[in-house]
Amino acid sequence: MSDIILQIDGKKVIAKEGMTVLEAAQSADIYIPTLCHHELLEPYGGCRLCTVEVESRGRTKFVVGCLYPVEQDLVVRTRSEMIDRVRRLILEFLLAHAPDSPQLQMLAKEYGAKKDRFEKESSFCVLCGLCVRYCAEVKKKNVIGFVDQGAKREISFIPELAAKECWDCKECFPLCPTSYLQAAYHLTKAIAFPSLATEPKSVKL
Repeated sequence: MSDIILQIDGKKVIAKEGMTVLEAAQSADIYIPTLCHHELLEPYGGCRLCTVEVESRGRTKFVVGCLYPVEQDLVVRTRSEMIDRVRRLILEFLLAHAPDSPQLQMLAKEYGAKKDRFEKESSFCVLCGLCVRYCAEVKKKNVIGFVDQGAKREISFIPELAAKECWDCKECFPLCPTSYLQAAYHLTKAIAFPSLATEPKSVKL
């Protein structure tokens, strides 16, 4: 792979062809926040916290850093008034679901996000998809998936598989940016009340 030279926050960064902006920044010890990214998993772009501003061929736009590929002479800005505003709004939406998440609280403090801007939701899940993707991509088990769409979307374990696979695994638990309790709750619900976990919804892996 050939080297690609780009600029991130005024710093010259040498990246490899095929890397994303987030990966290039991480290789240069430049911090970009993210909740849904994991080095073992395929890029997902779910949380949008890694939104950055890029300038290429005289054009400027906002992109998701974990999905956007590096290119020669690309100029990237990871902080600006608009970027901070975008991240602040995203965090305020997420805090409505998981107000007690230490990770979200830390980011909220950095970006000035208000914990109570939006009405609290019943789910603690921020739909980062880490547990779903880890189970599918790393463990190859597909025990957990998304159910429903839009505002009703949530995660759910498949009871028959969860009873057999999950108690001796639980590797997805520490990935959760809200807390271990979120994954534990859904797993327990699936095994103890299987009809609630799968009916009438259909699981989307």
